[in-house]
Amino acid sequence: MAETRKKAETAFDWFLDTYEAKYPKATNCMLKDREELLAFYDLPAEHWVYLRTTNPIESTFATIRHRTARNKGCVSRNTMLAMIFKLGTYAQARWRRLRGFDKVARLIRDVRFVDGIEQQEDADQTRNAT
Repeated sequence: MAETRKKAETAFDWFLDTYEAKYPKATNCMLKDREELLAFYDLPAEHWVYLRTTNPIESTFATIRHRTARNKGCVSRNTMLAMIFKLGTYAQARWRRLRGFDKVARLIRDVRFVDGIEQQEDADQTRNAT
């Protein structure tokens, strides 16, 4: 939950130093995947909340999971697929728009973000190139 990559790396190192003796396999795994674990600092800060949790994925399919478990032996494959489609369509109506959705286009154009903040000089170069 650090605000910057530098603070996150400091906390990461502290965690490794503190728990390496007790949990060597876990800390080695984390050390191996360090760059991937901290990669979201190169994305817009508005996206961080979605990257730190799997809840949007889990809650999206919760309605479908609950209904299909109860109706397992009651319907054919085709009616089950139709029910899943309808439940997904109904659930979609309650989804909220993602924060920072407008910054996805900037990411595609290779605009650089550092600690969640767009870098102006990179943004100017990208605009001039297009």
